[in-house]
Amino acid sequence: MLPSFPPWLPWTHLRTCLHSQGLPIQKATRNGNSCSLAILHPPQHPAPRHFNWIVGALTTWLGLNVFLFVYYFLLFDKDKKFYYTRVVLGCCRRTMRKQLDHNLTFHKLVAYSIALFTAVHIIAHLCNFEWYNDSQQAADGSLSSILSDLHQDEESNKWLNPIRSNNTTPAYVTFTTIPGLTGVIITVALILMVTSSMEFIRRSYFEVFWYMHHLFVIYFAGLVIHGIAGLVRGQTAESLKEHNPELCAQDPKQWDRKNKHSQCEEPEFGSIPAESWQWVLAPILLYVFERVLRFWRSQQRVVVVKAVMHPSKVLELQMHKKGFSMEVGQYIFINCPSVSCLEWHPFTLTSAPEEDFFSVHIRAAGDWTEKLNDTFQQQKPKTPRIEVDGPFGTASEDVFQYEAAMLVGAGIGVTPFASVLKSIWYKFQHADQRLKTKKIYFYWLCRDTGAFAWFKDLLASLEQEMEESGKAGFLNYRLFLTGWDNSLAGHAAFNLDNDTDVVTGLRQKTSFGRPMWNSEFSAVATAHPRSVVGVFLCGPEALATSLQKCCHQYSSLDPRKVKFYFNKENF
Repeated sequence: MLPSFPPWLPWTHLRTCLHSQGLPIQKATRNGNSCSLAILHPPQHPAPRHFNWIVGALTTWLGLNVFLFVYYFLLFDKDKKFYYTRVVLGCCRRTMRKQLDHNLTFHKLVAYSIALFTAVHIIAHLCNFEWYNDSQQAADGSLSSILSDLHQDEESNKWLNPIRSNNTTPAYVTFTTIPGLTGVIITVALILMVTSSMEFIRRSYFEVFWYMHHLFVIYFAGLVIHGIAGLVRGQTAESLKEHNPELCAQDPKQWDRKNKHSQCEEPEFGSIPAESWQWVLAPILLYVFERVLRFWRSQQRVVVVKAVMHPSKVLELQMHKKGFSMEVGQYIFINCPSVSCLEWHPFTLTSAPEEDFFSVHIRAAGDWTEKLNDTFQQQKPKTPRIEVDGPFGTASEDVFQYEAAMLVGAGIGVTPFASVLKSIWYKFQHADQRLKTKKIYFYWLCRDTGAFAWFKDLLASLEQEMEESGKAGFLNYRLFLTGWDNSLAGHAAFNLDNDTDVVTGLRQKTSFGRPMWNSEFSAVATAHPRSVVGVFLCGPEALATSLQKCCHQYSSLDPRKVKFYFNKENF
């Protein structure tokens, strides 16, 4: 409430008393014994007492909902009475897990969003600088001109316009202030990261992509301090008490901080506190934790049991590591300090979980892989040191969850399916009754005949094992040679009646060209009219597009009939 005063009190005393209580007057009128006061801003009222009760009740309600969700999720996931319910609804879990296979797609989407909003941010600041400059150079007595002239000649940091004089240019402000300089640095870092992530550079010059991508450390460091001493400023809380902009902006020429009777003091401005650290702190802490964990795992001793050079510049490494446990189709990161101390590259495991070692096949397809192959070919007295981090899961882990599976590998992309087929061989040897999969269709596409050499021994062993166990129809594999000359094709046609293939020596004959996927999917759909078929690919994006299209085309809308699920390895 406003205090009451007798009508005879002089207006100068009245104004002084009200001002001392934090009630500056904009206008006062007197009519006989009555008075009328216009107050610049009303007194601050405390928040309602029931506000804290509402916050507490809302927090309790949210916490109760989280508890009930977790409780019933674990109940349905663990309770025996829902065992068969989980079997019937297993496709839901498969669908949810498939979303995690799109982590790279999500990563790229976030990167594109950052690049887009960075461009918007830069354009907005360029406009800001232009408007700041126009306001500083204006001499028309407008509000923006008066605001630009405030506190420019003082040592205090109370100014609003960062362009302090007509000689100050936007370029000068950009490279001499913390926001401007850090903005340039993080923009350059972002441009380098985005351009080096292009498909051509990533495939042909992986080292450039690898090192440029680690500029994210500079990017986030600059982002955290970018808002310190910001150029976009706001009126301070103390100044708002003496200067209400909604009322004082109407007559800026009356601002006078030296006049004690003035109702509008000159406004004072300060930087907006930096808040970007609040958004990046949690991801940075998670990343640091993950890097520490990976460093600890990578320091565990790895023994290279065997190194074999296969045709087509493929190096096989068989290794042993204490406590190492894997599943089919998983991959690991490998580092060879003698080649590069910083570079870690992902490779799919080609061994089976039943084996007492784990192995990878590495094709020389870049500077790092070529140096690694040369290092192991030099026959040094001491085997080069290898560091391993992993294993990590991929889509191929779910291959045994399907009644039928189509495995498609292109070139060295056959590696995850080598693990799958080896595991099948061991399951047949031990008569594993838990094997849910009834049929596997395997397709391998290669450009040259040498690529078949290191994998044909495994296929030959599988042929013999399944024939002896009476399950010769379990594995249906097709080999496709996409690059050949006329002499090879003629030689294969001349020996077509032989029991074994002239290219691989296997019983299954090699096909020349590419598969007719429509025919293949149609045949599988006919053979499994009521099954869920998993389609797994490790190969190029163009092939992925064709297979995904076929999965949609040959999947029935009736949930009781055949359904194709597409899965792709992503690195």
